[in-house]
Amino acid sequence: MSSRTPKLSVVIPVYNEEAVLPTLFARLYPALDALQIAYECVFVNDGSRDRSAALLRDQFSRRPRETRVVLFHANFGQHSAVMAGLAYARGEYIVTMDADLQNPPEELGRIVAKLDEGYDYVGTIRQQRQDVLWRRVLSRAINRLREWITPVRITDQGCMMRGYSRSVVHALNETREVNTFIPALASLYALRPVEIPIAHEERFAGASKYSLYSLIRLNFDLITGFSVVPLQLFSMIGMAISLLSALLVLYLALQRLFLGPQVEGVFTLFGILFFLVGIALFGIGLLGEYVGRIYAQVRERPRYIVQAVLESDGEDSQA
Repeated sequence: MSSRTPKLSVVIPVYNEEAVLPTLFARLYPALDALQIAYECVFVNDGSRDRSAALLRDQFSRRPRETRVVLFHANFGQHSAVMAGLAYARGEYIVTMDADLQNPPEELGRIVAKLDEGYDYVGTIRQQRQDVLWRRVLSRAINRLREWITPVRITDQGCMMRGYSRSVVHALNETREVNTFIPALASLYALRPVEIPIAHEERFAGASKYSLYSLIRLNFDLITGFSVVPLQLFSMIGMAISLLSALLVLYLALQRLFLGPQVEGVFTLFGILFFLVGIALFGIGLLGEYVGRIYAQVRERPRYIVQAVLESDGEDSQA
């Protein structure tokens, strides 16, 4: 690898993006060249099953000095890919972005400018989002819930394009949590965070890798990773329901004592029973989320396994 240290590293996770990559290359490198600073693009191929890896190899052969390619041997997920990119990035500034071109590469200069001003974390807020309605509604709801029960303050947690200083990335690389939500951790580690609005475009090609279930799982990880408030709330709900249940039992006992047995309220009792059972099952699931995080942590399995790294010496560095 060349001894020169780039000022900027752009980390891009890639998973089955062969339809997008040629256009991404055509827009990304000219946008970075226009900044007139030393830079590198760190692509992390997250076990793609299409021709993404081949296209990344071709791009590396065309621009080896500005390109690094990290190849996973299997699919480990976007967050693991980003963590690998942060580990391999060498720049003074690091910017993460998606490969789908919803984050325009032309916005990179604005993030670099903010980092030049001394901010160590640059969050972004998507303007005129091009996502479907249910994603926008769910995103707003989750943002409000997260701000209520966690110390994390991120206006737009779903935007991938963010800038980090080397000190913040060093702290992220030192974090040993298995389930990490990178923007949330960075906002807590940063001494001078800032947020800026950026443009947002429709996905160039293909489909989003995040289903509704994946988004729900992601936000469960975020909430349970930064707060125990859900457990505390459930404990208070449990105490309140226990008190109401005791009052109900007392009422039914007095009714039977003074009015005799009655059958008319049996379906009401069934309804109350099913409600309480549902609350109990939800609580067990919530508790399982926290226990599952502990289980994943104590196993100490690696976040990812790197098959090869393409570097500017023209050889594959096996890992």
